Amino acid sequence: MPPPLRNKSFFASFFSKKEESFFLERKKQRTFIPALLLLALYASPAFAFRIFVSNEKDNTITVLDGANFSILKTVAVGARPRGIVLSADGKSLFICTSDADHIEVLDLASLTVTRVLPSNPDPEFLALSHDGKTLYVANEDNSQVSVLDVAEGRIVSEIPVGVEPEGMAVRPDDKIVVCTSETTSMVHFIDVATHNVVASVLVGTRPRFAVFTKDGSQVWVSSEVAGTVAVIDVATHAILHTIKFDLPEVPVAAIQAVGINLTADGRYAFIDLGPANRVAVVDPKTFEVQKYLLVGQRVWHNAFSPDEKFLYTANGLSNDMSVIDVHALEVTQSVPVGQSPWGVVVAP
Repeated sequence: MPPPLRNKSFFASFFSKKEESFFLERKKQRTFIPALLLLALYASPAFAFRIFVSNEKDNTITVLDGANFSILKTVAVGARPRGIVLSADGKSLFICTSDADHIEVLDLASLTVTRVLPSNPDPEFLALSHDGKTLYVANEDNSQVSVLDVAEGRIVSEIPVGVEPEGMAVRPDDKIVVCTSETTSMVHFIDVATHNVVASVLVGTRPRFAVFTKDGSQVWVSSEVAGTVAVIDVATHAILHTIKFDLPEVPVAAIQAVGINLTADGRYAFIDLGPANRVAVVDPKTFEVQKYLLVGQRVWHNAFSPDEKFLYTANGLSNDMSVIDVHALEVTQSVPVGQSPWGVVVAP
């Protein structure tokens, strides 16, 4: 909690000149306004955060202020940055620099790359264990998942999977990892203890992304070319439902399911539909599409604000980020970023 408002100099550090004048005038009128209420009205947002967007064509990470979407810095990184994930302590960002064939670690305090971790060819996407110790990296060019020990900075295992692996996700209990293989059109379930593939499930053509539900009982997998999302029972590996999308005004070939995000309360699933330039809002209980939101061109991945009041999408062809009000289910803003934005992460 901030200290009480004791003098003008302290007050000025929190408020603009206009706001300071307002406060002093109210003081003259002897109107009592509790300091905490003033801070709620005028101080910085309750969740101070930044948004990080990977731009695969100009080899940068755009860093935006979560309060006003101003660009704080554009960080140069290795060739073709795509998949990005936040470290468990929130202090670093792991970046798949796909054409550089390694993982770069961006220190979020200094906004500089401080480490380079090894990877097999073409790391496209990655997932982190919940204890922050292990990275699972999909290496598209050699059909393997690399298992990296973060502290030691070395590959401890290489797991053969299908052709062109991309999507990676870790179950909340850290016992199962899934990987999607685009060309094989399969989802592979990997036992963390043995690093063996224990099941492979055939899904729609070219699966791109996977995400577990909060309780770990389901994994949702998007298929780009099929334009569908498979909801898979993790215990039985059976497909419970296949979500399809109906947009009469959009060519069927343009409806390409990619990124998925689920609200923590289980109310909504937001599914990016690529060249359809839409985000589908789905009820996770009924699997019914509730609404389509028009965003930028070729929407690829998305991320929530810390309070889940807003969703941010990376739009690869319009070189911008769309801002979605989750409560209102409306797009409120378009924010320019770098060239061909691919991934998006929210961090302190």
